[in-house]
Amino acid sequence: MAKNNDIIIYYSQADNETQWVDNFKKFIELMVTQVQGIKPTIVQKSDIEDIDEKELTNSTILIPILTSSFMSSGKCLDTLETYAKSLSQNKLNAIFKVLKYPVSINEQPSKLKDLLGYEFYQTNYESGEIDDYEDFFTIDAEKNYWMRLVDLVYDIDECLIKTKGETNIIEIKPSIERKSIYLAETGRDLVVQKNIIRRELQRHGYTVYPNHTLSTNLDDLKASITKEINESALSIHLIGNSYGEIPEGSDRSVVDIQNKIAAEKSFKLAEEGLKKDFSRLIWISPNLDNISEKQKAFIENIKRDTASLEGAEILQNPLEDFKNIIREELIEKNLIGFNNSSLDSNSKQVYIMHNKADESEVVKIKKQIEKNGFHVLLPEFEGELLELRQKHIDNLRNFDVAIIYKGKVNDQWVQMKILDIMKAPGFGRSKPILGKAIVGLPGEAINQDNYNSEVEIIAGEEKNISESLQYFLESTK
Repeated sequence: MAKNNDIIIYYSQADNETQWVDNFKKFIELMVTQVQGIKPTIVQKSDIEDIDEKELTNSTILIPILTSSFMSSGKCLDTLETYAKSLSQNKLNAIFKVLKYPVSINEQPSKLKDLLGYEFYQTNYESGEIDDYEDFFTIDAEKNYWMRLVDLVYDIDECLIKTKGETNIIEIKPSIERKSIYLAETGRDLVVQKNIIRRELQRHGYTVYPNHTLSTNLDDLKASITKEINESALSIHLIGNSYGEIPEGSDRSVVDIQNKIAAEKSFKLAEEGLKKDFSRLIWISPNLDNISEKQKAFIENIKRDTASLEGAEILQNPLEDFKNIIREELIEKNLIGFNNSSLDSNSKQVYIMHNKADESEVVKIKKQIEKNGFHVLLPEFEGELLELRQKHIDNLRNFDVAIIYKGKVNDQWVQMKILDIMKAPGFGRSKPILGKAIVGLPGEAINQDNYNSEVEIIAGEEKNISESLQYFLESTK
């Protein structure tokens, strides 16, 4: 039966007073269109509107926006229950729970408790205030709101691909069966970094645990962690400033418990002479500026406890270096690592992202870049949508330097391209990005405040643009 909608976003009307849901829908629509190559059918429905049961249950994805208002709305809960029942008849349908404000696992409907949640808010732990990002282009929003949106969009993409029977066209299939990897839950300060690594592993065909919300019941929590670590050939632990959440009935955090269970597995295998069957990588952030005494003691214990170090390698280096070590570990353990670009590594590659309307203006920039010894990657605009998308993904994997050309486009288009660069690790990049810049039309100013501070702005008169571009290219060498 044909689907009425690809996605229904369902929410309490009280949560859209500042158009938060309207903006969420707009961003989802833009990003799914960009990833899929075709515009999805997305509708939003609130609890003050009637929703046809057939339309609801015949839609591929339901995204409930969870808040206290949603949880107190009988109509919201009834609608969620109706859709959840339909999942038993159609295994391709899915629910992606979005949290606009904190809603504890115990407060959530039973159908949602085990699902991974996408948190679109940030807690200030000093003041206790919750920020739900009404300003979507602050530095904090770029690091948190947009990265979570990227995760959500790519999970939506995979669901829609399966529904439309297109898996064999664009899925990157592993050459051999890959084993599972346990990517441990972290403190809140490292959630973004953990999700980047998770996405990169998933894009290479690995099963990454945990793939569900961890239980708040201590016994169930330990049982789940033990089961999934036992099924994994490698566990990865990221340790930062935050000690992490402490389950009820425990004096250890989830971060601590996971490390202890992984250490116990390593110790047992070593005693059995099977040490090579499992290894652990523990990354400790080099920037521990706001660390608590409890977390400080935890880290010191990890470093000096011989039992907890069994089968583990501890590193305290930049995250990009740690990701390279993950790749080396996967290769060494015969778990298959990340493919490096087959192109000549001596010729650095510059990907110029531009709109079709700006093709003629990009020619001069392309010539200047090539004169400096770089190979230029360009987007393609002719051909099948899926082929164009795959070409874009290939470019995101392989470029060394990214340039976004802001010609006959608006700020929103540029923001989407910046997000493409941010999510490039999810496509399997195996090297660092050497430079990012936005180049403007001659004579037009570009406001740095509108963009990520790590992106260089090249604007002004034509001569100044040429000189600034030259300096930028030299700096990337």
